Amino acid sequence: MQFESWVAFCSIALIATATPGPAVLLVSVNSIAFGFKASLVTALGNVSGLFIMSGFSVLGLSAVVLHSAVAFTVVKVLGALYLIYMGLKLWRNGVGKIELNCFEKKKAGNLNLYFQGVLVALTNPKAIIFTTALFPQFVVVSEPLLPQFLLFVFSFMILSFVCLCAYALLAQRTKATHNSVSGKLLGKVFGSTFLGAGCLLATTSR
Repeated sequence: MQFESWVAFCSIALIATATPGPAVLLVSVNSIAFGFKASLVTALGNVSGLFIMSGFSVLGLSAVVLHSAVAFTVVKVLGALYLIYMGLKLWRNGVGKIELNCFEKKKAGNLNLYFQGVLVALTNPKAIIFTTALFPQFVVVSEPLLPQFLLFVFSFMILSFVCLCAYALLAQRTKATHNSVSGKLLGKVFGSTFLGAGCLLATTSR
């Protein structure tokens, strides 16, 4: 696999992980309620859940790649279409609004915070759908699959953790001013990127 392909993968994955969703909301809430350090435990839990979901995704894709080139191509095209769908949805609806001023502080143990993150990841099917859609676009089937998938999965996990930490820090900084994080403009930016990536990847060959 070429270095440029890995950079392209990380660019798309970064935008996906930076788009606010349930995990971002949970980490932001816990950052406000329990502090930045405590929210990192939730972020670790969420990344652990994403690792489990990505693992199932990788196992399924490995079987497809090894047994059917046609099926792999179908998965690749469907994945590109899903990226286009995500782009259209973000362009039209934005990334919504995350209110940061209506949560009361309460006690919670680190284990509870960790499993909150795991549960949010495992109950969010978008994660496995996204990894299933994205991974085939960059897999080189003529090269060993395991090292490629490991690189993709761990890159995705690291980017997810970094983005969650950034939102937790943002939540702490906006707590004092009782502001909110809104995403109309971000929706246009992220949506355009997903549209472009989906169209580009749909036209590439295996």
